[in-house]
Amino acid sequence: MEHKPATQSTPLLTDVLVILQTARQKAYTAVNTAMVQAYWLMGKRIVEEEQKGEQKATYGEALLKNLSVALTAELGKGFSYANLRNFRQFYLTFPDAEICYAVCSKLTWSHNRLIMRVENPDARNYYLQECSNQNWSTRTLERNINTFYYQRLRSSQQKQIQQTTEKTYLNDFIKDPYVFEFLNIPEPITSSEKNIESALIENLQAFLLELGKGFSFVGRQFRISTETSHFFIDLVFYNYLLKCFVLFDLKTTKLSHQDTGQMDMYIRMFDDLKKQDNDNPTIGIILCTEKDETVVKYSILNEHKQLFATKYMPYLPTEEELIAEIVREKRMIQERDERL
Repeated sequence: MEHKPATQSTPLLTDVLVILQTARQKAYTAVNTAMVQAYWLMGKRIVEEEQKGEQKATYGEALLKNLSVALTAELGKGFSYANLRNFRQFYLTFPDAEICYAVCSKLTWSHNRLIMRVENPDARNYYLQECSNQNWSTRTLERNINTFYYQRLRSSQQKQIQQTTEKTYLNDFIKDPYVFEFLNIPEPITSSEKNIESALIENLQAFLLELGKGFSFVGRQFRISTETSHFFIDLVFYNYLLKCFVLFDLKTTKLSHQDTGQMDMYIRMFDDLKKQDNDNPTIGIILCTEKDETVVKYSILNEHKQLFATKYMPYLPTEEELIAEIVREKRMIQERDERL
């Protein structure tokens, strides 16, 4: 049996491969851009034609069916009635040509198809911009839409603004609640904090995705020591956008004043012993299954600029569950403000 000689890597071979890979990527990007723009233009033309009909609904349906048959006969697969409806919806969702050419065409058709099905216009625009800026994969985009990423982020922002304007610089980094559906922990929660912590580390990529922008993992059960004692922080991250350490303390029970006091101590110790001169103050986030409004009101959490308590949900919430959670949080904040 004849054996082919093994290919040996040389500087010439490496350079040629890089040139070819770069060219192929550019070609793929150019084709993708052209196709997305073509789909938008097709949708625009279909809408313009539909507007000529007197009974638009009936006329539009017949128009799409006839066009689908004609295009399929002329060009083959890819022009089903459903696809033409998608092109039409694409244009109706993003009628601004500048948005199409500047943003939509930089994403794949799969990205655009997911985004245009988001009903909330603000959420839709957020996903469009973030997907483009952060280079989200279609899987990441779909997960963020399904876990109501935008709504959870905006809920957290509203609470931060009501609590203190000095916390608003964290608007795009802290969500409430966090969703850890990727851990596959059934309800009710029976796992220990240690087991949940281990599961988060085992699913670190998904965990980082849920945390959001700029996070890098530093350590688990991170030891910080004084002259007389050792302390262990559940999870430590560094955020290169905020330019600070972010500490996480994981709780499987309702938030207590001991939890807030402990995290406050961790923040102060970290600022004193670990923070560099060019770092911003350390942030501490307590992840708990339930927050106690009395603790929120009367503990150090109420006025601490760097300390947050947020709820985490180990399952994928429905939209109704998420709305109920947001409404409940807003009511608690309003009741607290009325008492102050």
